[in-house]
Parts: sequence; C-alpha cells; structure tokens
Amino acid sequence: MGILHDDVVLVRTSEKDDEPTVITVNCPDKTGLGCDLCRILLFFGLSIVRGDVTTDGKWCYIVFWVTGKSSTKWGLLKQRLIEVCPSCSSASTLSYFRPEPQSSKPPDMFLLKFCCHDRRGLLHDVTWVLCELEILIEKVKVSTTPDGKVMDLFFIIDSRDLMHTTKRQQDTCDHLKHVLGDAMISCEIEMVDAEVMLCSQASSLPSEIAEESCSLELNENSQGRSLVHKDVSVTLDNSLSPSHTLVQIVCQDHKGLIYDIMRTLKDYNIQISYGRFNKKQTRSCEIDLFIMQADGKKITDPSKQNALSTRLRMELIRPLRVAILSRGPDTELLVANPTELSGKGRPLVFHDITLALKLLDIGVFLAEIRRHLIGGREWEVYRVMLDEGVESSIPRNKIEDGVRKLLMGWA
Repeated sequence: MGILHDDVVLVRTSEKDDEPTVITVNCPDKTGLGCDLCRILLFFGLSIVRGDVTTDGKWCYIVFWVTGKSSTKWGLLKQRLIEVCPSCSSASTLSYFRPEPQSSKPPDMFLLKFCCHDRRGLLHDVTWVLCELEILIEKVKVSTTPDGKVMDLFFIIDSRDLMHTTKRQQDTCDHLKHVLGDAMISCEIEMVDAEVMLCSQASSLPSEIAEESCSLELNENSQGRSLVHKDVSVTLDNSLSPSHTLVQIVCQDHKGLIYDIMRTLKDYNIQISYGRFNKKQTRSCEIDLFIMQADGKKITDPSKQNALSTRLRMELIRPLRVAILSRGPDTELLVANPTELSGKGRPLVFHDITLALKLLDIGVFLAEIRRHLIGGREWEVYRVMLDEGVESSIPRNKIEDGVRKLLMGWA
C-alpha cells in the first residue's frame, strides 16, 4: 500500500513555548534529501535541536525536533518540504540511493528595480519583505545618490514560480510599498533574458580579497572570533559496522549546523543510512552518522577519509567568512560562503547581514552580491560599503563580531 500525500510530511506543533515542534518525513530516498530538507528549515528560520534519520536506500524516515519563530507558517513549510520529497508512487522502481534528478530547465530569473528615499535600515526592510514572500535573492546592486535616493537592483528567483504573472509582480511591489510607505518612488519587475543571466555567472575574485578574507586555509590565530580546532572533533571509524563508516562529530552549535554537514555529504555524494544528532544545553552538539559511498561501500581509502574529515572540520569551524576591510577612506564589509555543487546558495545570509547592520545603526552606501570562484569552488560573496565615517564611531571588531554572531546564531 502507498502512503497518502499529506502523510509524507507531518508537523506536530509544540503546545508550550519551551518545547520543540516535531517534523516527520516519510518518503522514498534520494541523494541529498537531508540537505534539501535542512535548507528549507533554515530558510524558514528554524533551528534543529534533535534529529533521527533512517533509510534502507529506497525509503527513508526522518524526524526533526525544531525551534523557531512563533510566526512560522507551518502549512507553507509542510508544502515546501513535500515538494523536495520524491514521489511516493515511484518507490517500487527506485534503485538504492537514487541520484538527485537534474533540472531540465533553470528557474526564471527576474530583475526587481525600485527607487526610494534613503533611511536607516532600508535595505534590511526590503530584504525581509522578499524573504517573507519566498523570493530568493541571487544578486543585488544597491547604490545611494548624493541627493539621498537609493536605486536598488535585485536579481531574484521566485520560489513559488509565479513572478511571470502580473498579480505576483503587483503583490510584491504592494508589499514593498506597505513597508516602505511614502519613501518608495518606483517599483518595476521584469524577466531577465539569457544574455543578462550569462553576465551574472561566476567570475574570478580579485586576488587581494581572496587572500585577505576568503582563504580556505583554517586560521590558527582566529583570536576567538570563530570556532577553533579544539571546538570541533570529527572522527571516522570503520570497526563498528561491516558495511558503513561511522562519522562522529562533536562541535559547538551554530545556525545551519546540520545543513552544513548535510550539504558537505551531498557534495561528496555520500549516503546516510542512519544518523542521530542532539544539541545539549551547553550549546554543544553530538552527531553520529553511519554513511557509505555511492557504490554502497564504506570509506576505506585513507585519502578519501582525510579529505572528508578535513572538509567537515573546515565547514563547521568557518561556515562563513567575515571581514572588515579599509578601502582608502571607506570601510567595506565582506561576507563569503560556499555554494552547493547544485548551485544553491546559503539561505538568509543577506537578510542576516542587513539585520546586523540595522541593529548596529550602520547605514549602507553600496551593496553587491556576486558569485566568484575561489580555490576551485563557487562562493557567494557579499560586499557592503558602509556609510562614510562609520569606522570612527564604531570599532571594526565590533562590526565584524556583530555580523558574525548574527550569521552564526549566537546573537
């Protein structure tokens, strides 16, 4: 017998504020399913405090205990989780650990252009509206004119795939108008043609920035601004299972922790047969994962073991790079994070950057999101030029720490 469509994802909301909501996923398995589910939970602002994963290679059963905002749209979350689950009707034909299907057509990209009068926190308010509408920001160009006006260019993808309709475009502009009020001067949305999309593809990052702020080498002298080696333990053990490699991780919790682990395993085409993770009251996390390669065998090659454990440690110690640079008289904030091999970026990064600057009462003069190749990997790089004179009123380390703490969920 099959399983009802609505039963693929079950959400049992908590009855008390201090209790987690329980989300159960019961569907056919596919490579990277855990990553896709965790990415959606992160996009909805939820934190995973406990989890269990079991699969036989064809069917999986996953339980997440999550905490988050009281305003979470649980019905919409359930719909989004169901959308990334393989069809239950295809379960009988699945091969073990079915590869993730490649999309035959990339999502349509649109250009949101709007002009308004500048004010503190404006960029975050716009970003918040787009996140609430499930609109993904792929690239942005923000500039401020001498007369106090802001011209924003957002390259966006609509998660609901409705931006081609006049109604969806009008609703988006209306939501912006509601938040910005009389400050908004104009708002236009148009589809981006292939030539413009091609120009927005990855390019090489200037060497000075790559070396100064986006090095892939772990920094032993981090001065406590990010996790140090002693805070992360990754151990691979082949002695406890005849067919699986056990990965044991002990680390400090941060926003998107399980997503960072899952996307790393997805990029390495590693399958999880059984997993359990739990967050302690001390903010430390313990994760046990029984994994195998795509060929169904455990990882015995020492070089592969070292490559996987090194990458996991690196992603857990520094999932994002944050730096404050001086550009002559100007101050620039740089944030960089790796994308998935599928091309998907980390959710809510720009939202958290702009929120941190708003809380610090720092204005934005210029902002840009672009993708760059660093060390053979594609990264999303956020470059924000802060208002003139900000460095004289707020120390650089306070700005950097404020942004980092919000991105990592430590604020």
